[in-house]
Amino acid sequence: MNRLADEGSPYLRQHEDNPVDWYPWGEEAFAAARERDAPILLSVGYSACHWCHVMAHESFEDPSTAAVMNDHFVPVKVDREERPDVDAVYMDAVQAMSGHGGWPMTVFLTPDGRPFYGGTYFPSERRGGMPSFTEVLEAVRAHWTDQRDDLLDRADRLTEALGRTAELSAGDLPGPGSLDGAAAALRATHDAEWGGFGQAPKFPQTMGLELLLRHHRATGSPESLEVVTTSLDAMASGGIYDHLGGGFARYSVDAFWMVPHFEKMLYDQALFARVYLHAWQVTGEARYLQVVEETIGYVLRDLRHPGGGFFSAEDADSEGVEGKFYVWRLEEIEEVLGDDAGPVVGWYGVTAAGNFEAANILHRPERGNLLRPPEIEDGRRRLFEAREGRVRPGLDDKVLTEWNGLMLSTLAEAAAATGNREWLEAAVEVGDFLVANLRRDDGRWLRSWQQGGDGREASARHLAFAADYAALVDAFTRLAEATGQARWVRQAASTADELLRLFWDDNSGGVFTGGSDAEQLVARQKDVMDNAVPAANSLAAVALARLGALTGERRYEERATDVLRLLGPIAVEHPAAFAHLLGAVDLHHAGATEVVVTGDVPDLVSTVQRRYLPNAVLAWGERYESPLWEGREDGRAYVCRNYTCRAPVTEPEALAAELA
Repeated sequence: MNRLADEGSPYLRQHEDNPVDWYPWGEEAFAAARERDAPILLSVGYSACHWCHVMAHESFEDPSTAAVMNDHFVPVKVDREERPDVDAVYMDAVQAMSGHGGWPMTVFLTPDGRPFYGGTYFPSERRGGMPSFTEVLEAVRAHWTDQRDDLLDRADRLTEALGRTAELSAGDLPGPGSLDGAAAALRATHDAEWGGFGQAPKFPQTMGLELLLRHHRATGSPESLEVVTTSLDAMASGGIYDHLGGGFARYSVDAFWMVPHFEKMLYDQALFARVYLHAWQVTGEARYLQVVEETIGYVLRDLRHPGGGFFSAEDADSEGVEGKFYVWRLEEIEEVLGDDAGPVVGWYGVTAAGNFEAANILHRPERGNLLRPPEIEDGRRRLFEAREGRVRPGLDDKVLTEWNGLMLSTLAEAAAATGNREWLEAAVEVGDFLVANLRRDDGRWLRSWQQGGDGREASARHLAFAADYAALVDAFTRLAEATGQARWVRQAASTADELLRLFWDDNSGGVFTGGSDAEQLVARQKDVMDNAVPAANSLAAVALARLGALTGERRYEERATDVLRLLGPIAVEHPAAFAHLLGAVDLHHAGATEVVVTGDVPDLVSTVQRRYLPNAVLAWGERYESPLWEGREDGRAYVCRNYTCRAPVTEPEALAAELA
């Protein structure tokens, strides 16, 4: 075993038996590079990454390739999910060098961490215009030996460019028409036939759909709503959705959502379930609620730690084959269902020829028709039970603070909107788990927790990043709104205070990725663009604005506005890359609707919770320090907008009229 055997990350431990002399990221590796006067070979990936596995099998498990790596480099392996700061810095470098990025990522560094060459997947043999990995290794070795000055000059120029996000300066706030312009830009790239945006490969872009729902709520735009419903129907009908067990795969390799990249990520479940929940609230369509129930059901069933936290992901591969767990041959279905197979085969579009490597990815040929009649539901249940006997994809069982925060926000909101007590209890368990396991005694949050096993103790490691803190602020705020428990407002406020203390840029505004107490990389960056998950600054802008409205603490709202000044001008020009941030812009211009329900009046609380009110905050249950509670009599609901409160109401119908 190499040095990865004692690591908590399942991805790192997947490489513990490699003949490569891997180091984890840290000073030991850099000291070895300095002592040997050798470059660092940085390899970044994650456990559910199919091509990461391919490169590992082809190269990292090959003794001859490993010998070249060990002889001439200091190999360092990083789990991008544990260290998004390391990943972001060197991904920027790779994109600057090659024009594209992705994982696995391979970067060559000087002994002090400056990048000078890199790429993504390198094959074991030359093909498709790509050099073999050993050719790359030998070329880098030769340049390091014979042309080092050129490499060092290149490293200097690359490193100088890596800190550009920290050099952004504040501008004017986007105007109140920003939502209209962003919605029009998103609609212009919409695939009217198959939903989503752009062409294959297709990523869900749930935050763009959320922004269009906001636009529909604000303006009544049927065009914005049509983009949302077309996309949601197509995705939930396609192979990207797990029709037997619930939950979504990461993305589709085609334009019509049929063939997914089969890994299932926690953050995707959080963002998918959230947009389907909001679509159900807006339209009342039962099919969207079914998707919410099945997606949350998948997370609670298959990604939940017994103590309450959520695991990170399930792999694309099982038994070394991509998608094997999920696909079916016609005869397999007939064997399970017997004479009942016919209707189920038709419902899920199954054929003898198949649609994926002679097997079938289950889907709904009749797009949007998702509500199963009894005979189909019985067949689905029997197929699911049969599938449970298969070898499952690999589970990445680390608990990441940021992703748990995203899922907790969705779970709390869904529990409140539907009145599902089981979901609410699970949400509280998640909150308690995070506080108990991912926060140090001094209040410092950590990034990643792992159960242990094989002689290792459960442990949390790596200082949390701005995205972790911002996701927690939002999660605790929404948990307070779902439960009426004041302790979650206090957790949100203390986390927000630390977010601003450790990460805030006093010069230009916005939050840095890493804290002032953390390891300083070759560049200190800001996470600004919404990608697979909302950027740290987008999360912070929304979470701080909402927390400020609940607590009356103006400094939270002021910092949220500072983020909008920093990034708003860019966001308006590139709405697809800043969709979550533009939600904060909408909140800023619309102003928060503050709703207070006093006393034990559950019908008034549910009147608020079941509606889609993206710019509203709700205080109810236990009172806490906030102007919202001052002078409020029990048994009433108070609705305030723009620093003005309406007359209190006592009946759900009257409250519904105020909210409309």
